[in-house]
Amino acid sequence: MRFTFILLALFSLTLNAQNTAIGTNEKLVYTASYNMSGILTDIAQVTMETSPVKTSKATLLRLKCTAATYSKWDNFFRIRDLYESYVNPKTLTPYLYNRDINEGSYYKSMKYTFSHKTKTVKSIQTKRNNNIENKTISIGNSTKDIVSTLYSIRSFNFENMSKGDRQSLTIIFDRKETKAQVTYLGKETINTAIGKKECYKLAIGSNEAILQGNNSNLLWLTADVNKIIVYGKFKIPVGNGELKIKSVSGLIN
Repeated sequence: MRFTFILLALFSLTLNAQNTAIGTNEKLVYTASYNMSGILTDIAQVTMETSPVKTSKATLLRLKCTAATYSKWDNFFRIRDLYESYVNPKTLTPYLYNRDINEGSYYKSMKYTFSHKTKTVKSIQTKRNNNIENKTISIGNSTKDIVSTLYSIRSFNFENMSKGDRQSLTIIFDRKETKAQVTYLGKETINTAIGKKECYKLAIGSNEAILQGNNSNLLWLTADVNKIIVYGKFKIPVGNGELKIKSVSGLIN
């Protein structure tokens, strides 16, 4: 479940700011690297895409995140994962969430339906043996799934934050609420595949054992109106690695 660990390491701010950074045709492609025997090795491609989805009542924004190992690694450990969230385009409030995990011999599907009026989430979990479990979970006012949380960071105005400022967040993952904190570390300019970028630098922490060490899990977001994630470093119980931007298209700004 290496990609699951990567996403958990990339926690972000859960805020109710209006979305002005994320459009309906955005595509961000990343290279995921993992430390194998002391060598940081590119093992997978991660793609984050947005698209509009019309329903009978409204038009939602689909936030889709996929991960796939490069073919030369498939025989070693094959990953084909999907995470997606259907949200309000303006507030990024989630309504539906879907997660399909295919990693080696492991498979699990998880679906959430959010009811913000009743502060509950109806979940359906399916495993490879077709064992289906239904469960309803109570949630807080600002609880989001991991994908909508990851995108919500881009709605925040970092220019109003001072170095060392901290924000708390709540994410529902594996049918339970997880607490985490994000610390703003100021600006830093880094070289990326899409050029030299001035970035907002964030440190991610959690009261869960999934995240290891102080300031070992870091994110860099472009210090512009788009605030796209261009670089990430993570340290988890099964190792450490990086996420590096490869290409960008369809930005709204």
